Amino acid sequence: MSAATPSAHPYDALTPDVILNAVESLGLRCDGRLLALNSFENRVYQIGIEDGQPIIAKFYRPQRWTDAMIEEEHAFARELNEAELPVVAPLADEKGRALHHFGGFRFAIYPRQRGRAPELESQETLGRMGRFIGRIHAIGALRPFLARPAISVETLGDVPIAHLLSHDFLPSDLRPAYETVAAQLLERIRAAFAQVGATQSLRLHGDCHPGNVLWADDGPHFVDLDDARMGPAVQDLWMLLSGDRDSQARQLRWVLDGYWEFNDLDLRELQLIEPLRSLRIIHYAGWLALRWDDPAFPAAFPWFNTQRYWQDHILALREQVVAMDEPPLALF
Repeated sequence: MSAATPSAHPYDALTPDVILNAVESLGLRCDGRLLALNSFENRVYQIGIEDGQPIIAKFYRPQRWTDAMIEEEHAFARELNEAELPVVAPLADEKGRALHHFGGFRFAIYPRQRGRAPELESQETLGRMGRFIGRIHAIGALRPFLARPAISVETLGDVPIAHLLSHDFLPSDLRPAYETVAAQLLERIRAAFAQVGATQSLRLHGDCHPGNVLWADDGPHFVDLDDARMGPAVQDLWMLLSGDRDSQARQLRWVLDGYWEFNDLDLRELQLIEPLRSLRIIHYAGWLALRWDDPAFPAAFPWFNTQRYWQDHILALREQVVAMDEPPLALF
């Protein structure tokens, strides 16, 4: 199996001085307080500002998105924010620019948003979440992303599987089992998308899991549109569901009770919940492997790339094969 080896990484150059100097290049005066937040794809920091509230600075991972892709993310967040939706948008300078460059890095700054994790077992909470997501999707359907990618079996399934199989991450004794179950799962995913047929593709949050929702006294605040893509509406709904099938069906009804107040949902998309969940599981393993040269990843995910990890991952894929053979969640 591959092991992390000491090597230069682009983020090695993102020192505290570079972070603070980047923020001060925008005309802000930092007070020296710097707190790294829980982010791995990018680097995100809370930074104290003299005579003002702290701000959040997000430094984008080099060579991941183009400037045009990041600017589309920012424009979508501002569009939602201007419609009085609780989406935390980047702060723009006097020229209306939110994407900045400093020391070889691209970055944006955001207002700090306080909040806690939403209580997803609450009917009221899920109903309110559904209403806001319905409004987000109503705006997301007005125009497409032109630069950002769309959700697809190729990008979230084929690519990460190919990356894993082309490197020495998988133990040799588990490789045949992984290849077999991955092929079975991809076959079912493609069949499910083919059976559903063409559905509306709209601009999505893309990664609308509970960790990207901060619940405050006035309700939910949606953060981190870094994975915003074109795709089916149900992508922003299924990650709010948890537990057994009965629990998920109940939670889905609560979410849709709110969602339908502001937007329609093609119920055929319910057949895509397990395919999308399967793609997320596949993609997550591929993402960890792809980022394994970043020193932050072996430190934060020491369990990855162990025999036990791959055994559990293969089991999770097998469970998804079974789930894909079951009927979709029923609302009524």
